[in-house]
Amino acid sequence: MRSARGRWKSKGVKITRTRRYSEERMKTPNLMYLTFARRITLLTWSKWCVLVVPALVAVMLYGFRPALFLVGLISATAFVGLRAWEMSQRRQFIRESRFPPVLFAKLREAYPQLSRSDADLVLRGLRQFFLAHLRSNRKFVAMPSKLADEAWHAFILHTRAYDDWCKAAFGKLMHHTPAEVLGKDPKRNDGLRRTWYWACKEESINPRNPSRLPLLFALDTKFSVPGGYRYVPDCREIDRQSGSDAYCGSSFSSDASDGGACGDADGFGGCEAGGGDGGGDGGCGGGCGSGGD
Repeated sequence: MRSARGRWKSKGVKITRTRRYSEERMKTPNLMYLTFARRITLLTWSKWCVLVVPALVAVMLYGFRPALFLVGLISATAFVGLRAWEMSQRRQFIRESRFPPVLFAKLREAYPQLSRSDADLVLRGLRQFFLAHLRSNRKFVAMPSKLADEAWHAFILHTRAYDDWCKAAFGKLMHHTPAEVLGKDPKRNDGLRRTWYWACKEESINPRNPSRLPLLFALDTKFSVPGGYRYVPDCREIDRQSGSDAYCGSSFSSDASDGGACGDADGFGGCEAGGGDGGGDGGCGGGCGSGGD
């Protein structure tokens, strides 16, 4: 039978091994981040090199000849292909890269009713928001959820980590704007329309005639956030309620709320520039939202 000292020594070895294993697991997200970041950086530089370098070399060696047009065409084709690959990598990075663990703690500190799995769901909604920004060609998008906005703000407070993450995801910093609903500001309304459009596309929902809400627009209602923004996919029930102060999401495809601003694609602020990896049909609209209690 082992002595007490031997048993404690054995436990110490196990604790050390467990600690090392945990440390290795903590390093894994960083390694994945570096892999994505380096790949994206390489693709970013490569697309410009294949566009410019072959044409310059051809001019220097042969001058301006008809063959230069063929070189330019090949370079432009390669540029388009590499850019599509780069954007695909950025989308994958946004979907799969791990956020700093402190975001879970900060989110649950602000909203104690959230479990760990609930906080993970909120961060998935935040990823939808970031994807909307990327897929709208980095145009302005507005935040429709106070829960996701809290997570976003907590991320921004870690300045260096957020800056590095944004460079990998978007190529530049994405500045924070507070959560909001449709109002009188055309720019912010278009931003909400873009968010709705791409959040729907991410979940294969028809943005014009949705049968359900995308996660980002359902968070505040799902977790009963005080003062949160509530949305429903079908506005007809709300329209039947006299005196309702709800913000109807069918306004996403209407210009009535902002004096004629119609967005930059199908009257909705979203723009599907071809391809992409989201489902759903084209067009935009649908869904209803209201202010908090």
